Amino acid sequence: MKKVFIKTHGCQMNEYDSEKMLDMLSLEEKFIQTTNQDEADLLVLNTCSIREKAQERVFHQVGRWKKLKDKNPNLKIAIGGCVASQEGQQITKRAPAVDIVFGPQTLHRLPKMYRSAVQEEKNQIDISFPKIEKFDHIPDTKTDEPTAFVSIAEGCNKYCSFCVVPHTRGHEVSRPVQDIIEEIKKLADQGVREINLLGQNVNNYKGIDGGEKKSLAFLIERTAKIDGIDRIRYTTSHPFEFRDDLVELYAHLPELVSHVHLPIQSGSDRILKLMRRRYTVEKYLDLVSRLKKNRPNISLSSDFIVGFPNESQQDFEDTLSVIDEVRYDESFSFIYSPRPNTPAAEMEDNVSLEEKKDRLAILQNRLNHHAFNIGRKMVGTIERCLVTGISKKNPGELQARTENNRVVNFPSSAKLIGEFVDIEIVDQLTNCLRGKIKTETDLCQN
Repeated sequence: MKKVFIKTHGCQMNEYDSEKMLDMLSLEEKFIQTTNQDEADLLVLNTCSIREKAQERVFHQVGRWKKLKDKNPNLKIAIGGCVASQEGQQITKRAPAVDIVFGPQTLHRLPKMYRSAVQEEKNQIDISFPKIEKFDHIPDTKTDEPTAFVSIAEGCNKYCSFCVVPHTRGHEVSRPVQDIIEEIKKLADQGVREINLLGQNVNNYKGIDGGEKKSLAFLIERTAKIDGIDRIRYTTSHPFEFRDDLVELYAHLPELVSHVHLPIQSGSDRILKLMRRRYTVEKYLDLVSRLKKNRPNISLSSDFIVGFPNESQQDFEDTLSVIDEVRYDESFSFIYSPRPNTPAAEMEDNVSLEEKKDRLAILQNRLNHHAFNIGRKMVGTIERCLVTGISKKNPGELQARTENNRVVNFPSSAKLIGEFVDIEIVDQLTNCLRGKIKTETDLCQN
């Protein structure tokens, strides 16, 4: 039996893609997954190009894997994902130990590329963009997890000035509604209770149903009608594409969780314009207000880029003001790094690295302050949670997730995995909450 080791960098979409790679390699080439790269017959690196020095991370990893290949000449090395799409043949030129290079849209061809690499003993490279062809080839997901990701769209047409995604994943393409619904039904039959709909620009979904283009709101409503699906999430949304029908869902659809990831990137209109984000702070805050009106207990998470070219102190202060007004429950924040083939990479940058680091520290402290206060207010409340598995902190406990995406660790029986339970939050720790099921009666009722 051949063994494959898969290492994944980056976003939830990459995690989803890696799962599909494993499914296809298992089905077509009888691979089994290993967590020990030393015993692998195939090493796969699924890459992300969002952050600075992404390419160097790839070549450093290949350098480490080359030592394994020196010991085992039959070992094959495959590089996939966004860096593969971006660099293409340059990868094999710089790192001849790499046998296979494939992009996000050609991952379904990986088994065939592996066979060709073995038989022909030459490099295999395919970084083309065959739209949604891959979804016609990847096998049905087999899972025993209570949550699952489902990719509903690929690519992005926004061309934000700092982002490389349109160049590495291509233009936006939406899967047909019925194909997605059938996939979710099969997941529900396996015990999945929570679905997370994925797309680089997920709320611009325009899938065909009955010959007409349908919105994300339509797809969510269809998903909510599937027996067994009790929670629906989606990521990543773009404020510019957040349509009224999606906002209205929060007023009447309980399956849609009270949590939205809504990246703002900056709280300065001047910087937002340079970023080509297509909305203003006023419009963003109006959207937040309408969401909170329809779902008063909704929590928000966001992304922030600090030190964008020519960001002034006032621009930064404006971002802090937005943070104080919205009070995000969770956030992802980074120092700006220029990416290849993006307009921002050509902009003059007069903000020193030291200043960027100082601003990032201030911003993250402010974000953490609000997140901590939200967690503290949850102590003493009863939260409806989906039990997702064994706790990563203590194998004698279970792990669950609240509607606002907080992890809760609590003592109980493993038979609750995959069930919804009401948990009393008793404490807030650095990266999670602690809870307990109040009584044995509560346990039996669930």
